[in-house]
Amino acid sequence: MSLSEISKPIQHHLDAFNPYFREQMRSKVPLLDLVIRYILRQRGKKVRPTLVFLAAEISGGVNPRTFTGAAMVELLHTATLVHDDVVDEANTRRGFPSVNAIWKNKASVLVGDFLLSKGLLIAVERDEFSFLKSTSIAVKRMSEGELLQMQKSRQLNIDEATYFKIISDKTASLLSTCCEIGARSASNNEEICTSMARFGELMGLAFQIRDDLLDYVSRTNLIGKPYGNDLKERKITLPLIHALNNADKKTSKEIISLIKRGKLENKDIIYIMEFVRNHNGIEYAQLKSEELVAEALLILDQFAVSPYKQALKTFAHFVIERKS
Repeated sequence: MSLSEISKPIQHHLDAFNPYFREQMRSKVPLLDLVIRYILRQRGKKVRPTLVFLAAEISGGVNPRTFTGAAMVELLHTATLVHDDVVDEANTRRGFPSVNAIWKNKASVLVGDFLLSKGLLIAVERDEFSFLKSTSIAVKRMSEGELLQMQKSRQLNIDEATYFKIISDKTASLLSTCCEIGARSASNNEEICTSMARFGELMGLAFQIRDDLLDYVSRTNLIGKPYGNDLKERKITLPLIHALNNADKKTSKEIISLIKRGKLENKDIIYIMEFVRNHNGIEYAQLKSEELVAEALLILDQFAVSPYKQALKTFAHFVIERKS
């Protein structure tokens, strides 16, 4: 199972979207245009426009408004990636030098601002104010989620409710917006739009839990990030949260002290990994992601059988079974 298989029913829309999206990003400023061409060469799996088009098809059919919505969320997503690399001081993105590694932080922040403003302008120029509202809420939530995670990473006092708040705002908000905008581009039925927004939210939650889980069960060559990287960055995610709750207070305090100390060595990471496994952290996180996907699949029951509905079902399973 792969994303290319999931996108087959709307591949013709994605093929038409690529030049449309490039046109939306174009600039007359030579440096900006150079950076944008570089970003476009590194574009990833196009999860977000795929969700926009599938949500539109299942809700009534893709139309020109759908392309506007897909461009908005992709511009927003690209802007956040550029800004995230600055915040995280990351030197690579998908195996290539990041924008900030080549053009430094000042240019990177301005490029991210440009992309964000272009996304907002697309909506204003086409009077798509419902799209504008959805994306603005997503930007707000993503910023709040990132800041809350930063705060909790310093304090190391995160509980399960706070974890879900963080991943809901940081990750699920944008997938929810993708599905909502796709539905709104094709339907005026508020119930359908709300249902698709909820489907996207659940997918985002499950996606992030799986991502956090892969940090404990996969190797660098599979997921593209160092094994135990979240621990090195003092990120306490669901597998560890559950393990800490399951362990005696003395052992939990020892684990927290180890993470607080910083600069974890390989033996420390292996020790924490074993602690998480021995206290059912991995099984618990997997179960939670499966529960979220089960709820999402129930939402799809209201829609007629179609290749687009099947693709969204397949995507739901892909989210919790993926290896990268």
